[in-house]
Amino acid sequence: MRSTIALLLTLAALGIAGCDKPKQAGEQANAAVAAESPAAPANEAEVERIGTLDRSHKGEPAPSVTFQSPDGKPTTLAVFKGKPLLLNLWATWCAPCVREMPALDRLAQREGDRIQVVTVSQDLEGAAKVTPYFAKAGFKALKPWLDPEVGLSTYYGVNLPTTVLYDAQGREVWRVAGDMDWDGETAKAWLAEAG
Repeated sequence: MRSTIALLLTLAALGIAGCDKPKQAGEQANAAVAAESPAAPANEAEVERIGTLDRSHKGEPAPSVTFQSPDGKPTTLAVFKGKPLLLNLWATWCAPCVREMPALDRLAQREGDRIQVVTVSQDLEGAAKVTPYFAKAGFKALKPWLDPEVGLSTYYGVNLPTTVLYDAQGREVWRVAGDMDWDGETAKAWLAEAG
């Protein structure tokens, strides 16, 4: 009963908070570590979307929370140990999440075997929502991992989108709250920390 109440409270908080709202370039630059912020763009079309970087969990092991693999079987983050992992928590109803998915797909294609890019949907409807979205989007590298119990976002206590980088030993390097330009120079520099 307590776990049901906790889940309902978490879902209510997620519903109220919604997904992270995109920040204006000035807000994002202030939120990121000053030394890691890009130079100001010449015009608005050149603005690089940068989420808020958090290194306060560096070194923590990946959680053992269960979610669903693309074939519907239960799995955990432990199956990815041995290579760096970029874990993205997203949902089809979250506009910033949807906006960054094509860039995550390009990142997964570029990185190949160097960094595993895993996007785990936090949609309560699971495959019923995610499968049509993936079919329409035509991703080349991303797979539809599902977490309809929202166990991962509950564990991390985060809004969507949130992306967490783990090293090859399954230890957290950093996490980013909010959508990110995964093709941008800031993302490339941060991803280089994967080792």
